[in-house]
Amino acid sequence: MPFKHPSTFDTLAMDPEQKTEIKADLLDFTKGEQFYQRAGKAWKRGYLLYGPPGTGKSSMIAAIANFLQYDVYDVELTEVASNSELRKLLIQTTNRSVIVIEDIDCSLDLSERVKAQKKKAQETQEAVTPATKRPAAEDEVS
Repeated sequence: MPFKHPSTFDTLAMDPEQKTEIKADLLDFTKGEQFYQRAGKAWKRGYLLYGPPGTGKSSMIAAIANFLQYDVYDVELTEVASNSELRKLLIQTTNRSVIVIEDIDCSLDLSERVKAQKKKAQETQEAVTPATKRPAAEDEVS
């Protein structure tokens, strides 16, 4: 399904100079595919958008996609179980895509929680099966 959203750089409420700079950067990027190929680098461009809800992050994404005439793919990292699963998702995108990873800070917290849970489970397992058994207090000889 083609991407359709009303936001454009004309409708964004932001500093006009910043709009001009971002549009110029996007145009430079679109014209630079051969440079990336000659340099042996992936042809990609990233932007980090942050702020509380309602500050225009999604509108900026839509404006970028509309300006470049790219599709938009939204990736929810909390639903991706592994790197290979993420790779499979990304392979399904078109060459001219804006890939959105929302709330990446929450996804990173999730991965840290999973690591902490595994570590705690491992520590609990080690506590349940100690390498040496200590005598109970009543078994100790004075």
